[in-house]
Amino acid sequence: MNPEPFTTLAQVNAAIVTCEKCARLRQYCTAVAQEKRRAFRQETYWGKPVPGFGDPHAQLLIVGLAPAAHGGNRTGRMFTGDRSGDFLYAALHRAGFANQASATARDDGLQLQAAYIAASGRCAPPDNKPTPAELNHCRPYLIEELRLLKQVRVIVALGKIAFDNVLAVLADRGVALPKPRPAFGHEVVYHLDRYTLIGSYHPSQRNTQTGLLTPAMFDRIFQRARDVISASVLTN
Repeated sequence: MNPEPFTTLAQVNAAIVTCEKCARLRQYCTAVAQEKRRAFRQETYWGKPVPGFGDPHAQLLIVGLAPAAHGGNRTGRMFTGDRSGDFLYAALHRAGFANQASATARDDGLQLQAAYIAASGRCAPPDNKPTPAELNHCRPYLIEELRLLKQVRVIVALGKIAFDNVLAVLADRGVALPKPRPAFGHEVVYHLDRYTLIGSYHPSQRNTQTGLLTPAMFDRIFQRARDVISASVLTN
């Protein structure tokens, strides 16, 4: 990908949807879309790479891992149609970043306010495990999204893979990273140039059902994001 080839987020999203860089992922997503899960057998699966979603004037960027096979890969929108999304959008609604607490389909009326959702990988990977090469193929899209989201001040990284990917994106954008390199943890906060990076456990069922991530813990993440945004408005 050439440096800065896009002028709008719509162009980035169009490139994401038509991406064919990773044969393993494209084969897997296509197979899932054809086989379907029994509960969704009457639906037409999206089955393509999943673009970003949200407010183009966002001050908060949320970066996840990758679409779920029967979530985003089915609905065509990040964190939509699965339990992780149920947990995430409920928290965003409580924090005032979303107009509703649920996300079921691309046409369900959900709107993000001052927030944008992207991912480290844009195709659902087998076992939720994209390879390093596949993440490298996807990273230029996130680089471009961050470049075009000029008002972003806070980045919430959901999980270690997303956290490490965000660091790589920031380094590519010329942000000097401190030494030792920032380490992932829940509620860790790093101020990196104009950005505040906040780490959070991913809202996967494994984390939410075991209590590793609770609604109260997630609420603190987005309240911290809201506080940083509010402070940045006052100082500008």
